[in-house]
Amino acid sequence: MKLPIIRQGLLVFILLPLLACSPPTKSKKKTPNILIAIADDQSYPHTGIYGFAETQTPGFDYVAKNGVLFHNAFVAAPQCSPSRAAILTGKNIWELEEAGTHASNFPKKFKVFTEVLADQGYVVGYTGKPWGPGNWQISGRKQNPAGKGYNQHLLETPPTTGIRLNDYFKNFQEFYSQKTADNPFVFWFGSYEPHRVYEYQTGVKAGKSLDKVSVPKFLPDNEVVRNDVLDYILEIEHFDNHLLQMIQFLEKKGELENTFIIVTADNGMPFPYAKANVQEFGTHVPLAISMPQGIKGKEVHEPVGTIDIAPTLMELVGITDKMDTTGKSLMPVLTEMEHPQHREYVLTGRERHTHARPDNLGYPARAIRTSKYLYVHHFMPDRWPQGDPVPKNPENDRRSEVTGFKGLYPGYHDVDASPSKDEVMAQAEGIYFELAFSKRPQYQLYDIAEDPYCIDNIADRKEYAEIVSELQETLMTDLKAQGDPRAFGNPIFDSYPRYSSMRNFKGFNERGAYNPAFKP
Repeated sequence: MKLPIIRQGLLVFILLPLLACSPPTKSKKKTPNILIAIADDQSYPHTGIYGFAETQTPGFDYVAKNGVLFHNAFVAAPQCSPSRAAILTGKNIWELEEAGTHASNFPKKFKVFTEVLADQGYVVGYTGKPWGPGNWQISGRKQNPAGKGYNQHLLETPPTTGIRLNDYFKNFQEFYSQKTADNPFVFWFGSYEPHRVYEYQTGVKAGKSLDKVSVPKFLPDNEVVRNDVLDYILEIEHFDNHLLQMIQFLEKKGELENTFIIVTADNGMPFPYAKANVQEFGTHVPLAISMPQGIKGKEVHEPVGTIDIAPTLMELVGITDKMDTTGKSLMPVLTEMEHPQHREYVLTGRERHTHARPDNLGYPARAIRTSKYLYVHHFMPDRWPQGDPVPKNPENDRRSEVTGFKGLYPGYHDVDASPSKDEVMAQAEGIYFELAFSKRPQYQLYDIAEDPYCIDNIADRKEYAEIVSELQETLMTDLKAQGDPRAFGNPIFDSYPRYSSMRNFKGFNERGAYNPAFKP
């Protein structure tokens, strides 16, 4: 019932002194939620806001426009499980023992941010791809390092045959429905896309243009590769679609303004000379971060690492003493329009990827990336970087009649099977084959400003001798300070077990076992 105007005024006159005498209520600052979205095998600059042709990513673009967009973000390794272990721990792969190589195990002694946040009252969950591939159970962990899985909801009809059935958005809703209103959450959305395989020509069928798409210069620019890139883009958009639905859901629930959102990838695109290489398109990934009361619309061009995510989350929550990380918090970058220099360089590295060589050997490499240069150090340049070619024999000759390859079927197993790989292998004496599969010198240097595709190794040119020397010294000094076994001539990484499938290479090939020949 509406009060008469005179009585309203009298009521206000009576209440005002009482309100003036009441102590002011303090607004309680809410603990922020955390949403981490990780694409599987996506290189920079393959999103809409970076300007990559034919790519529509409104989810990523929203986070970038409402937060900070990074142009030079790098993973710790160009492979799934070591990269994800580095994200979770804030450490480089050579600091993580078995977790620093692909498809091994994850020692329990290495603390992960999900465990730390759970101890602080966070509800922790994931959908899709968590830490992996590998065996986390054997180390005594109670659950995957990414948290509790929510994967029960499936798509009725996936957009293509190459896309996983996981309904990421519905699984996020399921997770959200099971938490209490008082508990903040940290949710890991690990898309399986754009990991291979792709359904060929689905990009074109979805209306994308072969003429408009850009092909990296380390790949042959032809119709087959253009189709392959479009199919890859289509899967990026599938990942982004589920991210966008999560953002819209959080907005509907009134949670968006209190949610810290990170969107990135675990390594580069699954094409020759990209994924499983420490060259640019293997380690350079998209990154956008938005946070409550943070800077909006800022772009950052200096190098940052995904090992910086864990210490950033610790500072966000105010528990910087709970994790020992090598990474450096990004909070000044996210909260100040003019921030102090974050880093001069980032370090990356790789060990074994798949079972691609006799004795289950890996391909140890380390790299240092500044704003201008990429320096790469190969510890075993006598090994094939992407796995051994399969020797010529009658069985392979029979297969080559089908594939068109001449005695090299399929070989180079560290490169995912694909139409683009077929195209590169068919040009066995060309520059694309040389870049992707041939043995490499111990030292490589690339001027990224002039050569973003890492085509021209300038390490042997006299005018760059001083730069090579400086970068090599900085790299080795840091590796030794961080206890990298390779920097001390210790081959222990080649001893670590592989729990994924093994191939019929000669020598040691026992799944899930340590190779005694390389244990100290």
